[in-house]
Amino acid sequence: MMKTNYHTHTIRCQHAMGRDEDFVRAALDAGFDVLGFADHAPWPFRNGYVSPIRMPMEDFSGYVQSIQELKKQYTGRLDIRLGLESEYFPRYRDHMLRMREAGISYFILGAHYNDSEEENPYIGPECQTDEGVLRYAENAVRAMRTGLFRYIAHPDLFMRHRRPNEFNHACEQAADMICQAANEMRMPIEYNLAGLDTQLRGFSRGYPSQPFWAYAKKHDNTVILGVDAHEPALLADLSLWETGRRNVETLGYRLIDHLDLEE
Repeated sequence: MMKTNYHTHTIRCQHAMGRDEDFVRAALDAGFDVLGFADHAPWPFRNGYVSPIRMPMEDFSGYVQSIQELKKQYTGRLDIRLGLESEYFPRYRDHMLRMREAGISYFILGAHYNDSEEENPYIGPECQTDEGVLRYAENAVRAMRTGLFRYIAHPDLFMRHRRPNEFNHACEQAADMICQAANEMRMPIEYNLAGLDTQLRGFSRGYPSQPFWAYAKKHDNTVILGVDAHEPALLADLSLWETGRRNVETLGYRLIDHLDLEE
């Protein structure tokens, strides 16, 4: 099995740390074959809203240039890919297409906000209600069916502010909706290693959610590991990726090790 990660952030998102090349060197030291950068996508919000948790628009061209230069520099040593972790905001669909034309080779769906960030709060607290969980799932499925995304990151994000024993019927419905859409679109779902790291250190983001993964097994989705690296140390942690791999295989899922991306 190849050792790959397509979910790597950069300092531009305002909540990560480390130079771009630091992530590359950590990936090399840890024996990765493929490293995909997928920082939080920038959006030209029409009302002037400036997000504190994603790349500013003015940093986008520098991001593309930096990763493309690293790709050339490390050719033959590490396969580096340029992507973005992104929501689907229908009013900004054309902007996504322009980013793709500018060199982005893949999008990961990270559905942190519904409809548009400038008018909606982070979905975590909203998903404490059953209505919020279902709204999250509906928006995630709508995004998946656009065909713009290669996989969905942390599909169990709706458990962010729920305890495991709060995985109820609404959560089952949400899992069904997301996993069925993933199969329809031939998209893997991500087992998130940043979340796993917090669990191994004694606290939890709520995902990966054991009840979600146990329940969703009936859909027989393919799974991909995502380090969700906001610092090079997560890539350098040799045991984290292996623990995630073992967990997925123990759960009985089909684990894939790479995405077929066009240059």
